[in-house]
Amino acid sequence: MARFEFRLPDIGEGIAEAEIVAWHVAVGDRVEEDQGLADMMTDKATVEMESPVSGTVIALAGEVGDQVPIGSTLVVIETEGEAAAEPAAAAPVSDAVEEQIEAENPGVEEVAAEPAPQPASAPAQAGAQSQERPASNPGLPPAREHGGDKAPTSQHVLASPAVRARAKDLGIDLAAVQHDGQHIRHADLDAYLRYSAGQGYHAPHASRARDDQPVKVIGMRRRIAENMAASKRQIPHFTYVDEIDVTALEEMRGDLNANRGNRPKLTMLPFLIVAICRTIPDFPMLNARYDDEAGVVTRHGRVHLGMATQTDAGLMVPVIRDAQDKNVWQLASEIGRLAEAARTGKAKSEELSGSTLTVTSLGPLGGIATTPVINRPEVAIIGPNKIVERPMFRPNGSGGDDIVRAKLMNLSISCDHRVVDGWDAASYVQAVRKLLETPVLLFAD
Repeated sequence: MARFEFRLPDIGEGIAEAEIVAWHVAVGDRVEEDQGLADMMTDKATVEMESPVSGTVIALAGEVGDQVPIGSTLVVIETEGEAAAEPAAAAPVSDAVEEQIEAENPGVEEVAAEPAPQPASAPAQAGAQSQERPASNPGLPPAREHGGDKAPTSQHVLASPAVRARAKDLGIDLAAVQHDGQHIRHADLDAYLRYSAGQGYHAPHASRARDDQPVKVIGMRRRIAENMAASKRQIPHFTYVDEIDVTALEEMRGDLNANRGNRPKLTMLPFLIVAICRTIPDFPMLNARYDDEAGVVTRHGRVHLGMATQTDAGLMVPVIRDAQDKNVWQLASEIGRLAEAARTGKAKSEELSGSTLTVTSLGPLGGIATTPVINRPEVAIIGPNKIVERPMFRPNGSGGDDIVRAKLMNLSISCDHRVVDGWDAASYVQAVRKLLETPVLLFAD
C-alpha cells in the first residue's frame, strides 16, 4: 500500500489560492482514475479536480468554503501496489494531513479492505422507490447500470452534495435520473422534473412547512455578495428611468429576423448596444472606470461592454470587446456565444474582466423599472425593461392626436454620482431614445 498526495495544481490566471465549492468524495470512498474529486473556484471560474490515480480517500484538505493555497495538499489517496507510490514520493504528506489521517482514520488499511457500511434501511428504501416508478418510461431511458445486472442505487451515483441535497428535498431517487456525463448535475434534475411533470409528479409534502435551512455563502455567491456590498457601500448611486416608444424598432427587428438566413435571431439587445455605442462619444464620462484610491477617472475610447448573465452559479459578466466596431448581427452572435460560455462554465478569464460599461437585462421577466447596481469600478450600468403594448396619443398632423397601439419600454440607468451628474445621465438616455425611436438612424453613417 502507498499514499498518494494530490496537490492543488496551478490553475492559471496567476492566482495564489482557490476555494473549495464542492466535494465529490468523502474519506473512505473508493475513487477511480479521472474521477472527479472537488470543484475549486478561482476569482473567475470553477475548475473540477480529477484524480490521477485509483485508490481509497484517506484525507481531505478542508471543508466547503475553505481557501486552499496552490501547491498544497488537497486530497490524500491510498493506492495499491508499489508503483503507485512513485508519484507520492515527489510530494510527501504534510504534517497537518498526517494529523488528520491519524485522527479520522485510525484503521486505514481496514477501511480500505472493507466496503463502507450502508444504512440498513437503504436497500429497502431503494426498492420502495423503484416500485413507485412506472414500469414503462417512454422518453426517459433508464439510468445506467452499475456493476453486473443490478440497477444502481442513489449511493452508487456520482453527484455533488448540493445535487444530492436537492434531490432529497424533492424526493427524487438519483438512480432514476438519466445523465450524459460522469456526474448528475442540477440540469439533469431539471430535465427529470420537466419530464415527470407530464407524468403527474408532485414533490412530496410540497405544501407543508419545512425546517429552516442554513446555507453557507461560498463560491460565486460569496464573491457576488462581496462585490455588491462594496459597490453600494462606496458608490453613491442614482437611477434615472425614461420611457421609449419601440414600435418602429420592433417592426424593423421582425423584418430583419424574417430575412436573416443562417444568421442568429435578433433580440432587442443588439440594437440597444448599437445605440449605446453611437451616443457614447458625446458622453465620455459614462464609459469610464473610477479608481477610488488614486482618485483618477479613466475615460475609455473603446466600449468593452459587460453583459450581466444569470447562471446556475450566480451572476457573471462576460465582456463584448470593442462593441463599437460590431453590427447587430455580429453583436447577436457574440451575445449568444458569451452567454453560453458563462452558463456552461467555459468562459475564459479574459472574457470575464475589463468591461468599461455594463448592460443588465432580465430578459422575458422584464419588469416595469429597475435600479441596477453598478459593476464597480465602472460608473454606469444600463437596464432595458419589459416591452408592453399600450394605447398612446400620437400627433396626426392636423393639429390633433390619434390614439394608437404602441410598444413601449422603460430604460433604466444607474450612475456613480461622484462622476456623473443627473443632467448628463438624463441627456444620454434621451440621445439613446432618439436612435431607438427612429431605428433607421442606427444604420446611418
